[in-house]
Amino acid sequence: MTVPSGSVPAEPAPAASAPAAPVSSASAPAGPALPGPVPYDAVVLAGGAARRLGGVDKPGIGVGGRALLDRVLTACREAGRTVVVGGRRPTGRPVVWAREDPPGGGPLAALDAGVRRIDTPPDGAVVVLSADLPFLDRPTVRRLVAALGSGGREGVVLTDAGGRDQFLVAAYRAEPLRRELALLATEHGSLAGLPLKLLVQELAPARIAAEPFAAFDCDTWEDIAAARARIREHGTVLEEWITAVKDELGIDLDVDTGTLLDLARDAAHGVARPAAPLTTFLVGYAAASAGDGGPEAVAAAVRKAAALAHRWAAETPGPDTPDTPGNPGGTGGSGGGGA
Repeated sequence: MTVPSGSVPAEPAPAASAPAAPVSSASAPAGPALPGPVPYDAVVLAGGAARRLGGVDKPGIGVGGRALLDRVLTACREAGRTVVVGGRRPTGRPVVWAREDPPGGGPLAALDAGVRRIDTPPDGAVVVLSADLPFLDRPTVRRLVAALGSGGREGVVLTDAGGRDQFLVAAYRAEPLRRELALLATEHGSLAGLPLKLLVQELAPARIAAEPFAAFDCDTWEDIAAARARIREHGTVLEEWITAVKDELGIDLDVDTGTLLDLARDAAHGVARPAAPLTTFLVGYAAASAGDGGPEAVAAAVRKAAALAHRWAAETPGPDTPDTPGNPGGTGGSGGGGA
C-alpha cells in the first residue's frame, strides 16, 4: 500500500531507542563539510519489496513529516539530474523516473535503468543512493563526490559504524560504472537478481567513514521508530524542523538559527511574547523583498530588528527607574539622537 508522507503506517513497532552514533572506520576519518558542491548526477533506488515492513511503500513512509524519499532527494538536491528508479509518486522536487526491467529485478537492474536515463560525461560523477536514509545530508554527498575526484578513483563507498560498506551510499565515475554494468549483463545474460557487490568488487572503490547517522537506513519498523524518536531529541529537533520547513516551502537558504532565536528572545523579552514570531516573520518578508533574499539580506534585516528591539527595551522603565523626562531610558529613533 502507499503511505503518504508524514503519516504513520499501520502496526508500527513500539518506539525504540535511537541508533548509537557510529564510530569512524579505519579506512578514512570523517572530515569536515566541504565548502561547496561538485557537479554530479544522482540515481536513487526507490523500489524493493520492503518485506520486513510488511510490503508497504517504504520510500513513502514519513519521518519527521517528510517521506523517506524526499529526505534523500534533499540530500542530493545539488545533482544536475536526479533519476528515481521505482514507482511514480509525488515528490518534493522534480525528478526523472525510471523502472527496472523486469520490475522488482533487484538493485543492479534498477541501477542500470537509472544510469540509462542520465547523460553524465565519462569522467563525471554518479551518486548512487537508496531511498531509505533519513539522516543523509548534503555534506556527506559532497564528500563522496569530492573523494571520487581525487586520485583517479572509479568509485567511493560510505562505510558505517561497524566498517561495513554501504553500497547504496556511494559515488562512481560514469564510464567505469557503465562499462561494468554492460560486462555483467553480458556475462550473466541479465542483471536481474544479481547482488550489487558483483559491481562494487569490479570497481574496487575507496572508502570513507560516515558521519554519525548518515548511513543509518530503515529496514524495519524498529528502525522507523528509532528515526522518528531521534529527530525529536532536544539537540536535533530545531535543525530537523527548519530543514523540513525549508523543504516543504521550496527554500534553499542557509538559516542562522541561533541569530533568529536571539532576535525572537529580544522581541519577546523587550516588547511582548507575541512579538517574537511576528518579528521573525517580518524579517523574512523584508529579506525576501530586498533583492535576492539571500543570507546577507536576512542578516541585515535581523541586525535592524535586533537593534530596534534593544532600543525598545531600553525605554522600558524598571521597578527602580521610573520613566520620567529626566530618565528617558532609550536613545530615541533609529537616528540615535534628539534635538
